[in-house]
This record gives sequence, C-alpha cells and structure tokens, in this order.
Amino acid sequence: MTTYRALAVTASNRAAAGVYEDRGGPLLVEALRELGFAVDGPRVVPDGDPVEQALREAVAAFYDVVLTTGGTGISPTDRTPEATRRVIDYEIPGLAEAIRAAGRDKVPTAALSRGIAGVAGSTLVVNLPGSTGGVRDGLAVLRPILTHAVDQIRGGDHPDSGRPS
Repeated sequence: MTTYRALAVTASNRAAAGVYEDRGGPLLVEALRELGFAVDGPRVVPDGDPVEQALREAVAAFYDVVLTTGGTGISPTDRTPEATRRVIDYEIPGLAEAIRAAGRDKVPTAALSRGIAGVAGSTLVVNLPGSTGGVRDGLAVLRPILTHAVDQIRGGDHPDSGRPS
C-alpha cells in the first residue's frame, strides 16, 4: 500500500496569537486521515512570510500534500496566495477554480477567494478558504482526486478509464 504524507497549515494572525481557536485546520487533518494520509498539523502560523516558511519546510521534508486554510480573501492581511506563489514551481488553475466554483454555488462571496493550487518540487499545495464552510467545500472537491494527483506528481500513469482511445 502506498503511503501518503500531508501537512495541514492554518494561516491566521488571530489564531496564531491565541485570540481564537483554529477550526479549519482540524477539519483538514480529519479529512486527510480519512483518505489514508499520515498527517501532521495543523500548524498554525500568522499569514504572510510565516506561511511561505511553513511551505518551504514542507517541500524540503517531502510531504506529498500541503493543504492550507485561511489568508485567501481580499483583506489587507490575506497574503497566503502570494506566499504560495513564491514557493510553487507551477500552478494547477483548474483545481483552484473548482474549489471556488463549489463554494460559489452555496455562498456568492466564495468568488472572492484568491486561493491557488500548484506543485512545489514533488509537493502538491492547495489553498482553501479560512471559513469552515469553505474548507468543507474545498475538501468535497479534493476527496475524489487528491491521491490521483499525488500519483501523477510521482510520475504515475493514468488509470484506464474504460473510455475508448
């Protein structure tokens, strides 16, 4: 059986300062464990440069997946997409678009999320919104494709879909 490793990162200035409890990170951990991942975290860091540092450390530690929650909105302190962009080698725009679309069907303000998804080295990095609803919507998109994405990044072939060539 293939082992997958993941890290959950919560980007929140207030949660990192102990102002309130992180609620999104534990949802990420639970979902990743249900998918069979060995999960570390949630690691709670302030938004901005600490997110970039956490991502760089995760890539250096060869995690297969890093899911972030928080810091994807349009407020002046929301800097997770910029931190992520500085770390990844290439983006996977369809994944971020699917996550936004899943949320937008329920809450119009989900369209304001600037989260991105991409690959850094051999690590898939996906930004999810900071709200628990946004985390749940993002996980609904990720559940059926996450292990396949990791297998692809590792160089695996596409499984036979049963469709004619």
